[in-house]
Amino acid sequence: MLKALSSDTRLAILSYLGDRTINVNEIAEALQIAPSSATTHIQILEKADLIRTKVIPATHGLQKLCARTYDDVHIHIEHTEKNTNESFSVTMPVGQFYDFEVQPTCGLASSTSLIGLLDHPASFYEPDHVHAQLLWFGNGYVAYRFPNHLPIGATALQLDLSAEICSEAPLHHLNWPSDITLWINGVEIGSWTSPADFGGKRGFLTPSWWSTKDSQYGMLKIWSVTGENSYIDGKMISSVCVDDLHISEKPFIDVRLGIKSDALNVGGLNLFGEQFGNYPQPIVLNVNYAHSKNSGNTRTNQQAVRTGDTTVEQESALG
Repeated sequence: MLKALSSDTRLAILSYLGDRTINVNEIAEALQIAPSSATTHIQILEKADLIRTKVIPATHGLQKLCARTYDDVHIHIEHTEKNTNESFSVTMPVGQFYDFEVQPTCGLASSTSLIGLLDHPASFYEPDHVHAQLLWFGNGYVAYRFPNHLPIGATALQLDLSAEICSEAPLHHLNWPSDITLWINGVEIGSWTSPADFGGKRGFLTPSWWSTKDSQYGMLKIWSVTGENSYIDGKMISSVCVDDLHISEKPFIDVRLGIKSDALNVGGLNLFGEQFGNYPQPIVLNVNYAHSKNSGNTRTNQQAVRTGDTTVEQESALG
């Protein structure tokens, strides 16, 4: 993909395609390049999954139609402490929430049908909610508990959470800001203002039964909490650091996404799974960590202290 995007000509082709479907000869003519050159560039873009092509009958022979696959390409380069390359990652289906509080407009959809009733919060209690690939609400929150795989004695260095997300308007609205906030272990990390509830054009993964007048796709956002501050897509949003989350204290990591009641823009939330929207992923949590050099000795010492305490208590009981 990086190689495909390294060419000015290929970038021009992607820009020219926009949201249209255009044949190779039209592209070559518009960019003033030879059709054979256009074909070569298109093959590279197609191999990188940046465009889709379809061959159809034409007046004379066949013609190849091209369409752009993505409007946004995100490249996330992790920021970790030196000499640290250990991490764990957990993916969470959007329907596997353990807690919620939602207000209409609200609902859930699987890859094949609606779950429960539209605009009825009780639908979030349906047993099938675990199969949701899209959920939405006008106000409120959803909460998830990720298993905590941090080894005993290890220190968390950075936490990243990524999800495809956008605002929630009735049907869809391309100018509908919403302040979406993330909390980790009850600590507010920061908010991102979604500009719109994107619809009108089908998401790359959105199933065909879902109407294009409804929400179609979101934006892939990445919250990061480091040893110094918190960021979203690399932009600092708060001074919360990873130590503030006390990750080692619980067997789970609590993640909450929602709209604050006093938010400037209360515009709801759409959360997309791997079979809806533009990005084939659920919610993804990644934690980078380092082992303590003395973690083994610490456990031995703690055990010795506990054993010593027990002995003292036994001696005291015996008088």
